[in-house]
Amino acid sequence: MRPQIDKPLGRVWLGIDIGTQSARVYAVSSDGEVVGSGAVALRSRRDGDRHEQDAHTWWPAVAAAGRAALDGVDPARVRGLATCATSGTILLVDGAGAPLTPALMYDDARAVSQAAAIDAGGAFEHRMSPSWALPKLRWLLEQRPELARGARAAHQADVVTRALVGHEVPSDSSHALKTGYDQQQEAWPQRLLDDPAPTGRRAGPAAEVLGELLPEVVRSGTRLGEVCAAAAEASSIPAGTPVYAGMSDSCAAQFAAGALREGDWNSVLGTTLVLKGMSAHRVRDRSGVLYCHRAPDGSWLPGGGSSCGAGVLSTHFPGRDLDELGRRADAFEDTDVLAYPLVSPGERFPFTAPSAEAFVVGEPAGEAEHFAALLLGVALVERLCFDYVDLLGAPTGGALTLTGGATRSRRWCQLRADVLSRPVRLVEQPEAAVGMAVLAASADGEGPSAADAMVRTREVIEPRSERAAPLTASYLRLVDELQRRGWLGAPLADHARARSRG
Repeated sequence: MRPQIDKPLGRVWLGIDIGTQSARVYAVSSDGEVVGSGAVALRSRRDGDRHEQDAHTWWPAVAAAGRAALDGVDPARVRGLATCATSGTILLVDGAGAPLTPALMYDDARAVSQAAAIDAGGAFEHRMSPSWALPKLRWLLEQRPELARGARAAHQADVVTRALVGHEVPSDSSHALKTGYDQQQEAWPQRLLDDPAPTGRRAGPAAEVLGELLPEVVRSGTRLGEVCAAAAEASSIPAGTPVYAGMSDSCAAQFAAGALREGDWNSVLGTTLVLKGMSAHRVRDRSGVLYCHRAPDGSWLPGGGSSCGAGVLSTHFPGRDLDELGRRADAFEDTDVLAYPLVSPGERFPFTAPSAEAFVVGEPAGEAEHFAALLLGVALVERLCFDYVDLLGAPTGGALTLTGGATRSRRWCQLRADVLSRPVRLVEQPEAAVGMAVLAASADGEGPSAADAMVRTREVIEPRSERAAPLTASYLRLVDELQRRGWLGAPLADHARARSRG
């Protein structure tokens, strides 16, 4: 008789995800089984357009989550780890890696004047949003000019990887993108390196330039070092475990979705809608609406985030049972009410329109039809996003995987498949931490097959052909309305109409 393979003795990779609300560690086997997980809550402070977090809390939270994830897991099975965190979060640390300032989080938008000044200089390909890391770094230095000498800029993931390895390590190019890192040249732009760091004096020493604060950067998947003894004791992660450079949280979610072949896309629908794809060539967008991360193998991950999303449901129906409203909304599948479901004023993808506002055209018969119109509106915006990436020349013919909190509603997933007229795939474990385990396995020598083995498909939902015509009519109404209001430009509007005609 052929001996059976004891699956529990297989290899395990760890994924670390440091978010706004928690730090998570997942232990994932080579066949995609989550053999352990841990999560520890994090707190942050919000005040208007400001959002800060105490970076001192990150490593203790990760260590505690690691102990929980590895409880009962044989240390000999652990082969490597990678870390993801929020994109655009920045702080200053001292020479030993200790935080000197609060972390300005991914959606902190205080650096308005700094972003405008950077854009006016025209040194960067991407338009700088106030929430990007570089404007916020300049804000920090203007507020604390005495830190310009001796401090280092750090992204959220950098604080944790340094604690894991026990000494300073490079940042990864994914987290460094919003700090101005040039992913095409794989280097900091020279103009950025030479920029004077605010010192509070008219003329500081020559060494006081922004480049002195910026970390070394390597491509995601690069080996940074090994878990040191002190980190092992705190976290239960075995000493000597390889630590690989990770990626921002949205890229990590793409790895968890297994959307890693040419033309594959991952659509993440949570509070807002985020699309991430895979392309062999860099997809360029002069408007800055879409931008590309660099994949570990040198290919590109184009993507963008809309201000529309599922957050609009809780805004309109606070405290309500959204599942129950979703069931009632089934009766209004053919609603003529048209909704543009912005979560907050201003749109950023698939077009830029700071003045854009949510709207509803038509009078819903009641809350169930209003709910149905919002569900449909999000799906229509998702279709417009795909028309935009197609307009830019991005490949879109691969598999589409849906992740995010909205995938809990199968009805909504079916509607999205119908609106897009393409099959959509759901996975068993869409968490960003799982994506980092997949990245670690790929970097460890498993190669592209790691995602094939570790990402488990839960279901594939096929579009209903009979829904194509009425939903296309609704889509074209939305395109017309957005253009009439002056938010949607003619190139995308015309392209959307042309694609709809087939």
